[in-house]
Amino acid sequence: MPLLILVRHGESEWNLQNRFTGWVDIDLSSRGVEEAHQAGKTLRKHNYKIDAVFTSVLKRAIRTTEIILEELGLNGMHYEKDQALNERHYGDLQGMNKTEIGEKYGFDQLKIWRRSYDVAPPGGESLKDTQNRVLPYYHNKIEPLLKEGKNVLISAHGNSLRALVMYLEGLSKEEVLELNIPTGVPYVYELDENLNIKNKLILENKVEV
Repeated sequence: MPLLILVRHGESEWNLQNRFTGWVDIDLSSRGVEEAHQAGKTLRKHNYKIDAVFTSVLKRAIRTTEIILEELGLNGMHYEKDQALNERHYGDLQGMNKTEIGEKYGFDQLKIWRRSYDVAPPGGESLKDTQNRVLPYYHNKIEPLLKEGKNVLISAHGNSLRALVMYLEGLSKEEVLELNIPTGVPYVYELDENLNIKNKLILENKVEV
């Protein structure tokens, strides 16, 4: 049975600073580098075989991908980068501190902008908008490999992965509001031949920096 492994990139410099990042091309923090190494070590410990790898075009996800492949002894393995897997575009909020936004607009509004399904921040994308680019890519590029029985790793972002998990797990708009995917923690889905979920593992890692 195929495995679909999802990993949100390690902590970025702007995650550390509590700023909205979106499509701004920010690198990993030192903790984020360690989280990526730990994710790779955890996957290696479970002896998962990786047949195909996909990531976004943003450096924090690409660097996480390369570190994981290094830990798995797969240096130089081809992987596909596509903008379809990019983080949600946060529009006018990009670069702004989340706490300051909460203080200015209210923390309920902040949560709606961060977590809701169909409300977009000013000038940006909603989770629904993000899902509308993630799912066609998943159906066209990734599902065929899973149907062949191949194990696929996707190294991407909090919201592009939330959009995919919402689809995979059949979450409602209300349920996805509470979904948060931590940095550097592999989510492993064991799928049947029809790509229904047979089992799900969250491989928690403790990273001290």
